[in-house]
Order: sequence, then C-alpha cells, then structure tokens
Amino acid sequence: MKLRRPLLIFVSLTVIMCVVVFQVFAENRVLHLATTTSTDNTGLLDYLAPAFESSTGIELRWVAVGTGKALALGRNCDVDVLMVHAPAAEAEYVSEGYGVARHPFMYNDFIIIGPKSDPAGIRGKTVTEALNVMHRNDVHFASRGDDSGTNRREIQLWKETGLGVPDRESWYIQTGQGMLNTITIAAEWDAYTLTDRGTFIKYEVNWKGDPPLVTLVEGDHALRNQYSVIAVNPALCSQVRSDLAEEFIQWVLSPEAQRLIGEFTLMGNKLFIPNGGME
Repeated sequence: MKLRRPLLIFVSLTVIMCVVVFQVFAENRVLHLATTTSTDNTGLLDYLAPAFESSTGIELRWVAVGTGKALALGRNCDVDVLMVHAPAAEAEYVSEGYGVARHPFMYNDFIIIGPKSDPAGIRGKTVTEALNVMHRNDVHFASRGDDSGTNRREIQLWKETGLGVPDRESWYIQTGQGMLNTITIAAEWDAYTLTDRGTFIKYEVNWKGDPPLVTLVEGDHALRNQYSVIAVNPALCSQVRSDLAEEFIQWVLSPEAQRLIGEFTLMGNKLFIPNGGME
C-alpha cells in the first residue's frame, strides 16, 4: 500500500530531525584537554582516546603544551580539563579556585641523559652530585626553559644544589622547546638534559634502540614524576563542559583506564605506572 504524500513527508522530516538531533548531540560530546607534551609525544593519549570514546561516547581533543601553559589555558577558560605534572603548581592552581580538585592517576620518573662518553663523569651519581659537577665544569646542559613541569622540576633541582639556577651562562642552553626537541638539541650539542623517562623511551624508539644520548642518572627519590588530572572550575568558567570533564576524570581513575595505562609499552618498556587516587 502506498503512503499518502503528507504521511511520506512527515516520515521523511522525522528521520531528518532525528539525524540532526543525533549529530548535535554527538558534536556536544566533545571534551577539550590541555596536556603536557610527554603524554602526547609518547603516544599515550592516542592509545587512550579511542577507549575513552568507546566507553563514554565522548570525543577527546587535546593541545599538548608545557604544564605552565596548560594551567594558563585553564585559567583563561580555554579548555575543560587538564593533564599535568607539576604538583606544587597544581595545588596552587586549585587553591586559587581555578581547578575543582587534583586527581593523581599515574607516574613515571625523570632521568638525566647525556653523551655515551659522559665527559662530565656523572654516571651513577645522585642528582645533586651530578648537577654540581656540571655547574663546576661548565658542561653543556640543555634546559627546556618553557615553564613546563619538567622545566619546573629542573629549576627546583638546581635550587637544591645551593648553587642557584643557571640563566645566562654560556654552557646553559635554554631551548624553549618541548621535550623531544630539547633532547634532539642536547644531542647536537653533546649536552646533558633532564627528561621524563617516557619521552626518552620514545626517543630511543625513534633511534631504533641506539640513540646518541643515554641514561646516566636515575633512581633518585627527587626524580619522581607524578601526573594528575584537574577539571577547570565551572564557577569561574561557565562555558566549560564540567560534566564531560568529570566523566573523563572518573574514567581515568577507573580500573579499565588504569589497566590500559599499565599495559602501555614501547620497546617492551612500561612508560607510566598507574596509581589512581594515590601519590
């Protein structure tokens, strides 16, 4: 039996409206994240995002910058949630009301890398001993110089030596770049640098396991590198998707996401250790 023309038009319009509503709903399920470069450079977010979208229906879009810039994006209400690794700065950000709460969810560690020949002779030393040797001998050291979480930790480590933070010294190279680029610049100068282990493993992969720079200082308690997620405060940023941010945080802390983080490897090496809700 043929449908009458008015009924056919009604059915067609109904289908079109359903499609439009679905598209609008899908477009509204987009979460904007500001993250540190290490979670992007290592491929962790590319690995986690599809699982997050499959579980929640939320599309994750992110911009990878240093932690200082990520916190600034949050203060400016440009993103919904942050993934950062500078605990003191994060605590200040939350205490000032810009973030709702800080949720630790994984960690790795920082290491000092340098030329295989190790001209400064820092292999196996403590962080303080290694930095003292480099400072005393004017050995080239590449700093990110970008207010990232890694740069903030480096500055704190220099302060703890009692020698002060280098600035305009000829041996101290401030790159203003992300971690992978800074490692590349350090290699060009036969310099040392501080990096998170995850990004260095990615660098090793790029060099097929035989990079010009190697790990020289590691295992010091001062080198622990904690990552946290923070929802931007909707009381200060009314347009942020706090509902989606909360879903993301709960998912990151969930057994599913924690398992995925623990299983994420490169060259058989774990890059991050899950510790949801603990520090």
